[in-house]
Amino acid sequence: MPIEMNFMIGGEAGQGVQSMGFLLAKAFSRSGYYVFADQDYESRIRGGHSFFRARIEDSPVYAIREPVDMLLALNKETIDWHSKELTPRGIGIYDGEKIKLTSTDTKLFSVPLEKLAEQSGGKIMSNTVALGAALGLIKYDFEILAKLLREHFGRKGEIAESNVKAAKAGYEYTRTEFKGELPHPLSSTGEGKRMLLSGTDAVCLGALAAGCKFVAAYPMTPTTPIMEYMASKAKDFNLAVVHAEDEIAAINMVVGASFAGVRALTATSGSGFCLMVEGLGLAGITETPIVVVEGQRPGPAVGLPTRTEQGDLEFILHAHHGEFPRAVLTPATIEDCFWLTVKAFNLAEKYQTPALVLIDHHLATSYNTIEKPDVSKITIDRGEVFTDDMGDPAQYQRHKVTPSGVSPRAFPGLGRALVVTDCDEHGEEGHLTESAEDRAQQVAKRLRKMNGLKAEIASPRFYGPKKATNTLIGWGSTYGALSEAVDILRKEKVDINLVHFNEIWPFPTKATTNVLNNAKSIYTVESNATAQLAHLLRAETGKQVDGKILKFDGRPITPAFITAQMKKEGYL
Repeated sequence: MPIEMNFMIGGEAGQGVQSMGFLLAKAFSRSGYYVFADQDYESRIRGGHSFFRARIEDSPVYAIREPVDMLLALNKETIDWHSKELTPRGIGIYDGEKIKLTSTDTKLFSVPLEKLAEQSGGKIMSNTVALGAALGLIKYDFEILAKLLREHFGRKGEIAESNVKAAKAGYEYTRTEFKGELPHPLSSTGEGKRMLLSGTDAVCLGALAAGCKFVAAYPMTPTTPIMEYMASKAKDFNLAVVHAEDEIAAINMVVGASFAGVRALTATSGSGFCLMVEGLGLAGITETPIVVVEGQRPGPAVGLPTRTEQGDLEFILHAHHGEFPRAVLTPATIEDCFWLTVKAFNLAEKYQTPALVLIDHHLATSYNTIEKPDVSKITIDRGEVFTDDMGDPAQYQRHKVTPSGVSPRAFPGLGRALVVTDCDEHGEEGHLTESAEDRAQQVAKRLRKMNGLKAEIASPRFYGPKKATNTLIGWGSTYGALSEAVDILRKEKVDINLVHFNEIWPFPTKATTNVLNNAKSIYTVESNATAQLAHLLRAETGKQVDGKILKFDGRPITPAFITAQMKKEGYL
């Protein structure tokens, strides 16, 4: 039988919910299981409710599931909110000596977490005791967890051993004291060869593989981990990372670094990107390649800073006054985050224009097991680079009018060519001009790059049969939930498939039209309130969707939500 278990750790911010959840996910990944994990937390340092979910299977998994097989409750609020999500055979672990319940729910098993932690070295390790207790219930190999704890605490040898002791105490307690029906035991399937990465981890690895050498950013959820990760690797990869004073400074630093010839990246959220828009236009008119990672969260203004949404699509496509080309990539999976970041750097330099990677909080902060990327498949395309042997450097024109719209690019100080550009309109040589002829030439030249960019954008991804009565359409992080929803509905004899965009601008109009011509009824599924993809489809293909499934409460879309809404709205 297929193996599937869904774990949840819940508690207050400051109780180590996220770190323990990650260790749990990693423990299963290490022994060969496929994992998808997400986290939900409030925008506060202490207090408030947070939880971490980890879905474990013996086959690939790309989305969360609502029912919980094992609940680790570090506070009463977790029991109040989530005990009803336990499956019929589910078990909840809590500290009955600290949390007094009036309920006699037999699904809840009391473990003296704090007492066992104090006996092991300190009550702060109550979460570690809970982790050990959970693995004890399923008879999981304790040594896998012990090894991870020692790795996690690194040089803190004494602390590491105290945590191992605490976990062992929880493990042994449940093995000996629990008298109910145990969940299905999980044993190692062999040594795990896959990587367990978050979306931001994958973006960073993609940037490093692509040769990024400069990062400037201002910390903002959910992309702060990008700056932190890149800073941690700065010495290893000869990388400069700057914590800028604000987003305006960050993007202008990136423009400057790229103008000098360095592959450069900035990362922010929607509200931070608002401040970057003028700098984006600077890159556009000076034809300077930059990569921007935008992690969406609910707005407007501060909105819900630690929740998820897909509300920035149309903003990203059209941000800035005036007209200039850009590429917009919308990763659908953790693996996409790696490969599309690499592609963004190549597109940016090849077409000398901004390339934007649009993720969201859910994709940025979720974890998934992926196969190790084959870096031998990576190519570095720096586009048309001018060298002194290509012509007289004294005659070099940074903005030379060409049929493709791309001018040979020279790097200041790396040759004899004088590189001149201006953020006002300019002529071919780069000097400011107010000539009507120069203006028309330069605008047309820049926009001609769209022809090349269109050829680079992949067709939408297909899932399911090529033709179906019903077609779901999505973009970005909803792919996992949508593909699983298709599987669920097809098992119920519904004729349905999925069309999904992970590269969205320039819009692949021809490929999309051809695909949708085979669909009888089409429905967009989006994490926003205004159906932005549906609007884009209508504008670019003339196709009007037959229905919309929208979620904008700040929580991620799930397979169960999609199937329930399809039935509720009468779409099936």
